[in-house]
Amino acid sequence: MKRKKRIVAKRRKAPIKHWSHSSLMSFLRNPLAWYKRYVEEIYDTPTTPAAVVGSAGHRALEHFYSGAPKDIAIQKGLEYVRDVADFEINFGAAKAKSAKKEKRKHMEQEYLRAIGYYLARPPRHKVLGVEVRGVVEVEGLPIPIKAISDLVVESKIQKGAVDIVDHKFVASFSKGGAAKSLFVIQALFNYYTVREMFGKPVRRFIVYECKKTKNADGSSQMRRYEIDFRNCKEDFAVFHRLINDATEEIMRRRIYLPNPSDMFEGDNSFDIYRLELVDE
Repeated sequence: MKRKKRIVAKRRKAPIKHWSHSSLMSFLRNPLAWYKRYVEEIYDTPTTPAAVVGSAGHRALEHFYSGAPKDIAIQKGLEYVRDVADFEINFGAAKAKSAKKEKRKHMEQEYLRAIGYYLARPPRHKVLGVEVRGVVEVEGLPIPIKAISDLVVESKIQKGAVDIVDHKFVASFSKGGAAKSLFVIQALFNYYTVREMFGKPVRRFIVYECKKTKNADGSSQMRRYEIDFRNCKEDFAVFHRLINDATEEIMRRRIYLPNPSDMFEGDNSFDIYRLELVDE
């Protein structure tokens, strides 16, 4: 059998053009899966039904905050769910065609329920930008950073400043709230890109979590978390250290090892390692 082409890691210079929140988290979780996706740019790992629902929610809100009526925004998200091909989704134990069809039906129902919860009483902002994408250089960091901000809005607590708004569709509310490390790291990626692109002070990172399943006690399906950048001096220092350390790590000669316990890409990364598709 013909041996598959071996992937040779780049050395002496950063093998990526920039860091993003998703690429950094991927590297920390599973270096071999990170290498495949962000260095070799191979995107063949199927997504999850939950991720499809979340992306559909973001698509709907992108249209809603761009001025579309609620029904049109909801339809855009539903079209997104239906346009994702079966081979792009990891259906888990649902292997038969009928089982996949049932899973898709559940995905649509979950999406419609979640976006319905959000749009019942949507947060109101003076929106300055929707799906704001940026790649910027930051003093003290060895390579640029990239971020996508769901919304950039006028700050309600500081004149002339802006806030960043992020949306998440979740199965359960996050523990730790605004102090959650994942929120803080994501917030700082967005802080630097928005500051550079809008040329204004960036005051807060606001996260709206929308719970996809109905609360039995009738409590709100929405939670709001807020990170005030004025209180993040130590977080900025840790962020810079983490980016610098991660960059130094990917620039050295190394062996990329799999993380079989990674619930999303563990099996795939271990198969790559088992087949010896990656060199030192």
